[in-house]
Amino acid sequence: MNALIVDDNKIARATTKQLAGRINDVTIIAECASAMDAYNLLQTQPVDLLLLDIEMPGMSGLELTKNLTNKRPVIIFITSKKEYAADAFDLNVVDYIVKPLTPSRFIQAIDKAREVLESNQEEVNVKEDEFIFIRDSNIVRRLKLDKILYAEAMGDYVKLHTLEKFYAIHTTLKTVEERLPASNFLRVHRSYVVAVSKIDSMEAGVLIVNGKPLPVADAYRSALNKRMNIL
Repeated sequence: MNALIVDDNKIARATTKQLAGRINDVTIIAECASAMDAYNLLQTQPVDLLLLDIEMPGMSGLELTKNLTNKRPVIIFITSKKEYAADAFDLNVVDYIVKPLTPSRFIQAIDKAREVLESNQEEVNVKEDEFIFIRDSNIVRRLKLDKILYAEAMGDYVKLHTLEKFYAIHTTLKTVEERLPASNFLRVHRSYVVAVSKIDSMEAGVLIVNGKPLPVADAYRSALNKRMNIL
């Protein structure tokens, strides 16, 4: 697991790094003293695991978590405050550790993170003939994943576009993004998730998918360029 430590306290970062260094499959790739520094780093260097403090100057750990919309890492909060636990678990973090950090508690949290990552890896190994079920009006339909060109947020609905038609389902784009395999689909804008293999071209920050221009937000551009493997 590649991990990033984010804490404004230098001693706290050192303690976390020392404990992580004792676990064979955890590699600390960087440390950040602020949530904003972490956000910027994660745009170009995705990690598996985020070891994150909450109370920091400027952007808090909770705010950072809310802003990580593109393939968010597994997150463990390590904080001196108990009162943020409910908010943290509402954001689907793996664990919430109250300082002082102990080896046994840290190992327990890492074990949880490992289980989630292994589960996610199984989910993204999809085949072309795999599918999802969607509720289209009052009918539950089977939709093959390789038929989907892109998903588009439209108010309280999401349109799943295929070559033949689109299906409007009552849900959020975040939910759709979580259901679609990250190996095939990528968020490129607050309103769009695209099938990377269906991209025809890109110019001046605009993707063309089946003749349809789709905007690319700056926050997702680096991840998109990396996934497209441009020569």
